[in-house]
Amino acid sequence: MNMILKTEKVIKEYTDYNNHLNVAYYVRIFDIAADVMLDNFNMGGESAKGNKKTTFVAEMYTTYNQEVRLGEEVETHVTYVDHDKKRIHYRLSMFHKEKKYLAATNEVLSLYVDLSKRKVVEFDPDRIKLMDDFIKNNSSKFNSEKLFFSGKLKK
Repeated sequence: MNMILKTEKVIKEYTDYNNHLNVAYYVRIFDIAADVMLDNFNMGGESAKGNKKTTFVAEMYTTYNQEVRLGEEVETHVTYVDHDKKRIHYRLSMFHKEKKYLAATNEVLSLYVDLSKRKVVEFDPDRIKLMDDFIKNNSSKFNSEKLFFSGKLKK
């Protein structure tokens, strides 16, 4: 999996009366990018449909660092991933594609859920391997500074 999950252009429908990206659409862009990452860990939409296992967001912390305006493009990157037996903790960072500045971050703590029981369960071994391999191959690129949920995992 690439560290860049998704590129998105800010369209008129995503902007507000300030002519910049509306708060709700930051979260939308982050959520769609997170789905790309979760699909790579076999716990996204396909897993929800096929295996009845997926993630539910339990907590989210978003920072808005610099505005993005109509017509500009952003890239959403994975900048941190960790997990315990039942939770995945990650941070996505949104960068202005052309100017390269950090526009926003979205830190998330999600629970792994068996949809057939609607209960939190432990990750399946294949999902743990996918996450651990990604972490091992990319941890040198991670930024663990100022993580809001760093103490929430039970390791």
